[in-house]
Amino acid sequence: MLTDSHGSKPLHLRGIVLPEGIEKDVFVVNGYITFQPQENATTILKSGYLLPGLVDAHAHLALASPAGEIASAEEQVHASARTQLEAGVLAIREPGGPNYLSGKIGPQEGLPRVFNAGRMLAPKGRYFPGLGREADDASLPDFAEDEARRSGAWVKVIGDFTDSTGRISPNYKSESLTKAAQRVHALGARITIHATTAEVIGFAIEAGFDSIEHGIGIEEDHLVEMSKSKIVLVPTMVILEYGPHFLPGIGLTYDEVDHELELFKKHPDMVRRAFDAGVKILAGTDAGLVPHGLIAKEIGLLIDSGLPQEAALAAGSWEARRYLGLPCIEEGAPADITAYPDDPRGDLEALSHPVLRMLGA
Repeated sequence: MLTDSHGSKPLHLRGIVLPEGIEKDVFVVNGYITFQPQENATTILKSGYLLPGLVDAHAHLALASPAGEIASAEEQVHASARTQLEAGVLAIREPGGPNYLSGKIGPQEGLPRVFNAGRMLAPKGRYFPGLGREADDASLPDFAEDEARRSGAWVKVIGDFTDSTGRISPNYKSESLTKAAQRVHALGARITIHATTAEVIGFAIEAGFDSIEHGIGIEEDHLVEMSKSKIVLVPTMVILEYGPHFLPGIGLTYDEVDHELELFKKHPDMVRRAFDAGVKILAGTDAGLVPHGLIAKEIGLLIDSGLPQEAALAAGSWEARRYLGLPCIEEGAPADITAYPDDPRGDLEALSHPVLRMLGA
């Protein structure tokens, strides 16, 4: 049930507020949370667990839309966002897409909040056709600055991809990545990178990137530096089972496919090691490569990799919200709330059965 939080009468919910685990009376007035009792409030929930919404920290709304390819580009983005919302996702970080449309949607349309990175940046011929904005080493800093100004939030660089020999190799020099990061940070935005090789992960750490997407091929010595520099890892665990299907289709040699599949097998253990080393992990599905609405599965795979259940849930909820600059269930915050009859900290299956979804102002 998606509840309108902007009605003329105050709303009242009672439940155990997560992550604190304290039972409270929560009131919603004009889309905002207050704990001050409100006269004539309509009670819409008498018990349950109140979560500040799930977050998919890596989803491409313009890709693999449930609306299908015959739909308009606008409807494709909206349909993907609705599918995410049905899964309890109230905020999405979209690290790049083929257009800028998802940056225009949000709670004003009854859809999740979206933090968009504009167009992905990649050299000509070094990413999927039509998805990236072409930028070579020389133009990368300028284009990164332009995308930061457009999005006001994030920039996404494709750090490596299949080369002419059928192997995955760097798309950019370390110096170009450093200049791009400096230009983006000067505007108050953040920059992330698609990185699936140890070499490019090292480049990104050295360049001062804010997060690393996928991180296949991450090595032990990267983890200390990532923790020290507060570089986030979004490991996109869901895509691991899709590797045998999509890797042969991106031009890799047979030997390189086998090498990548071996890295895929090691990835869960490296994610656990990253968590143990103090690296912040966020849950992102890479929806667009996989179907939308799989955030509960991603959280479950983080648990399977060795993260404590509450830490994995945090990676797809309150920790992700805080990283994106969003408040949780607190005084004066927008009323972004998903409610469940059972405690999702102890039973992940509870995430599949929300009884209420609410988007605040």
